[in-house]
Amino acid sequence: MNTDRTVRTFTDFYRERGHRLVTGSTLLPPPSDPVLFTTSGMHPLTPYLMGRPHSQGRRLTNVQRCLRTTDLDEVGDSTHLTVFEMLGSWSLGDYGHEQSLRWAHELLRDGFGIPHGHLHATVFGGDDQVGPDTESLRTWRQLGVPVELTREENWWDNGPVGPCGPDSEIFVWTGGPGTPPQGSPTTDPRWVEIWNHVLMRYDRQEDGTLEPLPRPSIDTGMGLERLVTVLQGHTSVYDSDLFEPWMRLLPPLWDLDEPTLRLVSDHLRSSVVILGDGVHPTANGRGYVLRRLVRRLLTALWRDDPSRTLSDLPVELLDHTLAHFHQPGGSTPVREVLLGEERRFATLLVRGRRVLSRPEFRGPLSEDDYDRLHDTYGLPRDLVAGLLAGMPMSRG
Repeated sequence: MNTDRTVRTFTDFYRERGHRLVTGSTLLPPPSDPVLFTTSGMHPLTPYLMGRPHSQGRRLTNVQRCLRTTDLDEVGDSTHLTVFEMLGSWSLGDYGHEQSLRWAHELLRDGFGIPHGHLHATVFGGDDQVGPDTESLRTWRQLGVPVELTREENWWDNGPVGPCGPDSEIFVWTGGPGTPPQGSPTTDPRWVEIWNHVLMRYDRQEDGTLEPLPRPSIDTGMGLERLVTVLQGHTSVYDSDLFEPWMRLLPPLWDLDEPTLRLVSDHLRSSVVILGDGVHPTANGRGYVLRRLVRRLLTALWRDDPSRTLSDLPVELLDHTLAHFHQPGGSTPVREVLLGEERRFATLLVRGRRVLSRPEFRGPLSEDDYDRLHDTYGLPRDLVAGLLAGMPMSRG
């Protein structure tokens, strides 16, 4: 099952059950939202989970592109991505948690063909404020799915205040052919979480107390890349069809070890998506997130061979990414921006080396030194730290 079929299977399932497909999956949040990028599928729907009526009704579904930079240092392993997509479904005060879980079981088993015996669930076991989620526990037992009680692992919130509630997580066994499921999600890492169903029941206040929401809702989210990886029998998202062009075209171009190949692929792909959503490199805000990604991938590329250049990048990779995310405009302007950032970064490296070689910047740097390097010479702190750690200084 390839990625396109996976998305269609999910959205068709929920549309057949009365859910309206919410459009507008840009990385950019609404103008009133203070965050730089959309970080989860539920993010744009937070006001409606809090009780505001939605113009398209009380049953919704969508595919939301998201961006997170909290795990940048983890990118390069088999699972972490900077830009990813979330498959979501919502009941805004309509059906309850039991129905949501039963539909999830049906879709995973009949729609995606996951064997019933390869499923496991976890539910909230209660804490000093809220009792155990007995409804979810009873539902999974009725469905014959093994279930495990946890505490913090099955409580969802999006920060210290705001909507929150107990959740039920669904895991799939990935032990491989001939290896029967064993253990549980908390005892065996071969159980991989793919879907989270949150009963959005409370609004946490500044003092930590929980106020019941006037209209409890259901918020579910499933990472597309992780789901596709499991369905296709892989252990790495980079082995799925989403990254097939990258893994096919980059190794002959640049001789990179596996973690570096993954980082370069992720950061390039993410940069293309950000550019496709209309963001350009700047010295702060959203544009600086993009600039940081480009600089990180260039640093990785130039570590062993400063002659490498993005001008050699096959245009097929840009076209493939823009087409997948349904972004118009073509690859030419995207390529021009990437090459412009490459030139700018190469110049900045040379200038940074020259400035840091001055006597006043030898030895450990103080906070005042970092401030001066930024304000006077335009050298951001992370760039200075990279230069001091041995970042390549010039190319060619």
